[in-house]
Amino acid sequence: MKVIETKNLGKVYGKSENKVVALDNINMNVEKGEFVAIIGASGSGKSTLLHQIGGVDKPTSGQVIIDDTDIYKLNESKLAIFRRRKIGFIFQSFNLIPVLSVEENIKMPALLDHRTVDEEYFNDLVKTLGLKERLNHLPSELSGGQQQRVAIARALINKPSIVLADEPTGNLDSENSKEIIEMIKYSVKKYNQTAIVITHDLNIAENADRIIKIKDGRIVE
Repeated sequence: MKVIETKNLGKVYGKSENKVVALDNINMNVEKGEFVAIIGASGSGKSTLLHQIGGVDKPTSGQVIIDDTDIYKLNESKLAIFRRRKIGFIFQSFNLIPVLSVEENIKMPALLDHRTVDEEYFNDLVKTLGLKERLNHLPSELSGGQQQRVAIARALINKPSIVLADEPTGNLDSENSKEIIEMIKYSVKKYNQTAIVITHDLNIAENADRIIKIKDGRIVE
């Protein structure tokens, strides 16, 4: 079943001689439960595409349809709610709040949404990600790999149907990178989610069900 669809998606920055075409007529589908990697050189448009799909950067043209909802037809407040409840983001920079504990960082999206945290799900999540013994630690007391696991748990706490990861292993060594990708893959399968991972590393991409290559704002392979 198709869960994500882009139709003639375009993104242009600037005007006239300063015009930059970041995305050029992107058409793609992602099926429910699929783990897709998007690869391409720096500046190819892959991160821009992820941000369009995630509802954080409005396209210049075209549509992004998630679960039969044309997301850019929603007003700003409805789009923010849709994004918070449907999509989990994992970034290269962990973006953890330094003064909050691991547990507080993970639960923050649910609390911001005024939702009661499902403690059984939370406990299962931290156990799956190997964080059970780290819940009272601050981010500064964790390794890079552990911080990225916290970021994954935070992305999953609202039980999103879609997980979007932008270079999630960019700040990690090869051993931690492999472990984090395995964690994302396992979590997505366990919780029946759909994942798109942006990477420039072909070794990481080969863990995916399907690889999409972007060049100059277009799908080329």
